[in-house]
Amino acid sequence: MTLDDIDSRIIRVLTTDGRASYGTIGAEVNLSAPAVKRRVDRLRARGVIAGFTVRVDPGATGWDTEAYVELFCNRRTSGEEILRRAQTYPEVVEAFTVTGDADALLHVFASDMHHFERVLSEISAEPFVARTRSVLVLSPLLRREFLTM
Repeated sequence: MTLDDIDSRIIRVLTTDGRASYGTIGAEVNLSAPAVKRRVDRLRARGVIAGFTVRVDPGATGWDTEAYVELFCNRRTSGEEILRRAQTYPEVVEAFTVTGDADALLHVFASDMHHFERVLSEISAEPFVARTRSVLVLSPLLRREFLTM
């Protein structure tokens, strides 16, 4: 779906404040509240807006340790198997199959280094994991919730 400038601006407002009223959005994009609602409904129906959620700061909840863990898997390990096991760890917030040397990449949060070490040890012990390589995040410099349109 091709987005026009108004759709892109509506998405930017919602990305900044998912609780913004249609009237508030309309004031930003020069449309009436009913016109904004129709556009948001259309964007939702077409799957451009997949849903609304709450964004939680992991550090504010005490999960200050962040890492990316590359998984090097045994042969014949499917993405579905990696996903099935990754979902059992609340510390894993994202999981991807990737190109390059690794087979998958996990985004992990933990409360401290001991917690991270325990989770990494458990992930490494999964039967399909041959080895792992971790990168700890020192300081997140940029996080975007949407693509620049």
